[in-house]
Amino acid sequence: MAQTEDFAQASPEVARPRGGGWPAVGAVAGATFTVVTSEMLPVGLLTPLGEELGVSEGTAGLTLTLTGLMAAVSAPLLTPALGRFDRRPVLCGLMAVLSAGNLLAAWSPHFAVMMAARVLVGVGMGGVWALAAGLAVRLVPGRSVGPATSLIFSGIAVASVLGVPAGTYIGELGGWRTAFFTVAGLALLVLLALAALLPRLPAEREVRLGGVLRLAGEPRVATGLGVVALLVTGHFAAYTYIRPVLEEISGASAPVIGTLLLVYGVAGVLGNFASGAAAARSPRGALVAIGLVLAATVALMPLVGGLVVTVAVLLAVWGLSYGGVSVATQTWLLAAAPEAREAASALFVGVFNGSIALGALLGGQAADGFGVEVVLYLGAALAAGGLAVTALGRGPAGAGR
Repeated sequence: MAQTEDFAQASPEVARPRGGGWPAVGAVAGATFTVVTSEMLPVGLLTPLGEELGVSEGTAGLTLTLTGLMAAVSAPLLTPALGRFDRRPVLCGLMAVLSAGNLLAAWSPHFAVMMAARVLVGVGMGGVWALAAGLAVRLVPGRSVGPATSLIFSGIAVASVLGVPAGTYIGELGGWRTAFFTVAGLALLVLLALAALLPRLPAEREVRLGGVLRLAGEPRVATGLGVVALLVTGHFAAYTYIRPVLEEISGASAPVIGTLLLVYGVAGVLGNFASGAAAARSPRGALVAIGLVLAATVALMPLVGGLVVTVAVLLAVWGLSYGGVSVATQTWLLAAAPEAREAASALFVGVFNGSIALGALLGGQAADGFGVEVVLYLGAALAAGGLAVTALGRGPAGAGR
């Protein structure tokens, strides 16, 4: 277990702030939902976005890669850089950066501007996600911390599975630019909610960059981060290109794809809450089940996904399994480093988003070089690797070893 001397101790004058409560928790969940929706938005829009900006689907997938890379870098760097700044204005400022990035994306006259916009989205996302994960304990009484933390994390999970179909539907109704405008407006609304509902949140402790890096070397933390890397990379190697996959394998039209992604999304929400309860009892058990189902389902897609009905069933099972990844891996890491919540969350966000970037990049290379069907086999192989690390690696003490 990492030693607490890697981090500066909490100042004695910092106490639980007055105010907050469940409305504040809801606002923070809204923030996590918005940042992850912003990140995922291009997935359901790759085809029209690429056509209008004059790039291939594999190149258009770099919009996800760049955002993930920026979030991966910004999360572990911003947390120490913020020092003792009050977290309320910091979160509001990051939501403003996110809104600006989405507005710039909506305006983009060419692909270079779109990539610049996605840099802003990545910075806002990495900072918000890293800070939000540890706020529940400061907003509600002790007996409510568990459910409040689950609600904050559910914003991440729900966005991961509903952001794509929502963007696809908005894009079909008003064009892909309208989808980005809509999410920019949502970010501004969440900013106002955070400003109105959060109490003052002075930093509890100063997180040092060296301590964050040393925490990553602790065996239980390192195992959890390895599981995150393999499962998330595998998922996004395949799922980033789900629209062209569905078009090629099942011949689905755009409206049908929107419906199929909605099926995936609803199943993913259910998977999030089911896996959250299972992970509270045994993070390893929950992640073994997730890895097994995820690998098998993705591998079966090109083999039996020729019919729309069949592919709908496979997408529902895919959603059920992947919907639990974020909450189960977060549970693993917080159990592995309970004395360093904010640092563990920063590492989690960095690896998670770096894995999104890597998955989108690998999937793009596979799609452009070998065809979109290959991305499914690649995703399944990586998910199987995540299953092996989960089963064999060192787990959190007293949490389903």
